[in-house]
Amino acid sequence: KLEAGLEALQGASGLPWWASIVAAAALLRTGLTLPLAAFQARVLARLENLQPEIRGLAGRLRQEVALCARQRGWSEGDARFHFKKNLKRIVSELYVRDNCHPFKASLLIWIQVPVWFFVSIALRNFSLGGAASRAGFPIQEQFSVGGTLWFMDLTAPDHTLILPITLGLVNLLIVEIFVLQKTRLSRLQKCTTLFIRGISVLMVPVAATVPSVSTAGQKSWSMSSCRS
Repeated sequence: KLEAGLEALQGASGLPWWASIVAAAALLRTGLTLPLAAFQARVLARLENLQPEIRGLAGRLRQEVALCARQRGWSEGDARFHFKKNLKRIVSELYVRDNCHPFKASLLIWIQVPVWFFVSIALRNFSLGGAASRAGFPIQEQFSVGGTLWFMDLTAPDHTLILPITLGLVNLLIVEIFVLQKTRLSRLQKCTTLFIRGISVLMVPVAATVPSVSTAGQKSWSMSSCRS
């Protein structure tokens, strides 16, 4: 179980719980999602390099379809159908040739989101007393004194709002870094970016009502995203 792994890490390292959570996030990032992030970057680079070739092939295909449309008497709708059908086939062949199907670029998020979800559940179980310690000292009690600075009690919400606001700002920073790395965003990417911005803002009031350990865990995960 993930709870047992977190407890083993804390017991082996001897670190306080807040530091153990940060270390666990860093280990997961380094060992799991960082290699996937590097793979994603290679796929995205190949996709970017393909765009000039795709535009050139699309231009020639448009001319060929226009010629066939005149010779065979196709309507505008028929010509558009044949153009899209053949362009899709050509692009798929290019993806296979360069081993850069767009789905591979989304592999990171399909791995990252479930990991983040299960870690959040594990920390929540710890803070609410849903997991017992093998050492005999309840995890919930360890969390109540396992924090640092202004959030000593990891089972209580951060009433200063420093952690929730920082979490929101870090998530927004990640979004803006992604936007700056792109010279041009598609309509889907623009909509996704706006959606994530909204979620980042909404997370602030939500994080203000949950135990500090959950907010701190999300913050550690997000900050390690910047380094990834």
